[in-house]
Parts: sequence; structure tokens; C-alpha cells
Amino acid sequence: MTDVKRTVLITAHTGRGPAVESARLVVERFLDAGFTVRVVEAEAEEMGVPGVDVVPATASAAEDAELLMVLGGDGTLLRAAELARPARTPLLGVNLGHVGFLAEAEMADLAEAVDRVVAGRYSVEERMTIDVKVRANGEVLASTWALNEASVEKRDRMLEVVAEIDGRPLSRWGCDGVICATPTGSTAYAFSAGGPVVWPEVEALLLVPNSAHALFARPLVVSPRSAIAVEVLPGTPGGVLWCDGRRRFDLPPGVRVEVRRADLPVRLARLHDLDKTGAPFTDRLVAKFDLPVQGWRGRVRH
Repeated sequence: MTDVKRTVLITAHTGRGPAVESARLVVERFLDAGFTVRVVEAEAEEMGVPGVDVVPATASAAEDAELLMVLGGDGTLLRAAELARPARTPLLGVNLGHVGFLAEAEMADLAEAVDRVVAGRYSVEERMTIDVKVRANGEVLASTWALNEASVEKRDRMLEVVAEIDGRPLSRWGCDGVICATPTGSTAYAFSAGGPVVWPEVEALLLVPNSAHALFARPLVVSPRSAIAVEVLPGTPGGVLWCDGRRRFDLPPGVRVEVRRADLPVRLARLHDLDKTGAPFTDRLVAKFDLPVQGWRGRVRH
């Protein structure tokens, strides 16, 4: 009986020199540990590491891989999620960007991150995603998904939209846009538009009007079983739909954007100690946003 070799897929922001150098180190370290290492065709030449399997950047790239390690910022991880999600392969982000909220490790932790994967010292958590459909007169014009958010945005002039929750009209807004976000996306675009931070284990959907000219334009947190719709009113300027800032669709007047929880999550690998107590997301929030916590004493123990 032969042992099945463990496989990882490595992807990086090859437009950044540090990302390429880091990717080479990661590839070599995994190869030395006896792993099969895959890289996508578009990045293989930049990495220039022998001994890897070069694969097309399609959904099949992550099939049967134990992990997809991503070196870059949140944008690179969102791109990698398109490969990992269909195969249910966990993503492990190493932040080489600015905030890097989705990343699990920083560049200084690179060697330790690889060693933890080799030793199997990581956990996997699932993050909610959303299905997004664009309809016109009942016909589906576009169908996609998002991990962070689906954002209906103006092109040039202010949008006129009506929001709907569970088949009932909620409010009409003249606005720059409307953001429909997941808890994961609550620290991304929705946060910059004034939405609340939602802990990842909370199952909910967010509806955040962006610069709305209306008395009632507060961010809303609704049930994960709810169906959200945003209708671009006829006779008004059209808009554009962005999903995770990557997938773009033009929205002519009169279309309807429907958002609901998707059945297929994105899986993220986490390196925090499995026996660690406390709140890792709280620590991440403090670190990434540089929140002031001086003076905190914690629970008094007798």
C-alpha cells in the first residue's frame, strides 16, 4: 500500500516582488516536506520553481488539494476563492497587502505557517456566501456569487432604487448605491459605508445604503433565510453590480438584483491553537484596525 501524497495549490500576487519571493520559499518548503505543489499557469513562469505541477486557473486547479495558500492581500484571496470554493478547498491567506483582514498570517510568519500546515496544526471554518441574480421582466440576465458583498452602484448620476425584504417593499432611496453583505464582508466595503461589524459565526445578511438621501437609511441586519432585492427604478439612470469588487455587470433601468444565502460556503484555514481560549476575531479586529485597548485589565481572578 502506497501513501497518498498531500497536495497544496499556491497562488500569489505576482505583480509584487515580495509576493513572488515568498511564493518561491513556500513552494520549496512544501516540496522539501514531500508535498505535491501546484501553481497556476499564469504564475508559474514568474515563480520559476522546478518540481511543481502547472495547472490551468480553473475550478479543477484546487480539486483534491488539501489547501490553497494565497500570498497577497484580500483582493488576491478573493480571486483565489473562485478556484477554491467549487472544490471546497480551504484557503490560507498570508498577508502581503495593507489590512489583509481575510489573511491568517503575516509575511514574518511565513515559515511557521508552512510548518503548521505540514504538521496538520490548523482548523477550518466555513464562511457564508451569497447567490446573486439579476432579473429583467422575470428573465435572468446574470447569475453569480460573492463572499464579501454584492454592491449595486451608480455609474454617473445618483441611483433611484427600491429595497425589498422577503417579498415586501422596504424603502425607496436616491443613493450612490446599496451594499448587500455577508458577516465576512462586514469589515470590507460595507464597513466603509457605515455598516456594523458582524462576528463571522453570526449568521445574518446585511443591507447597507450608501450615501442615501432619505430619512430612513440605516444599515440593516436581517435573517440569513431572508431574500433581499434591490430594484433599479425605470426611467432613472442605470447602474452597475460589483461582486467582491471582481465580477461586474451593467444594470439597465428596471432590473432587479436578488440576493440570498448560498448553499456553498468558502472554507478558510485558521492557524490559531486549537486549544486556545478567547476570541480570535476580537484579536484580529484590534490588530487590523489598530484599536486602542490600553488600560484593559480583563476579568479579575481570585
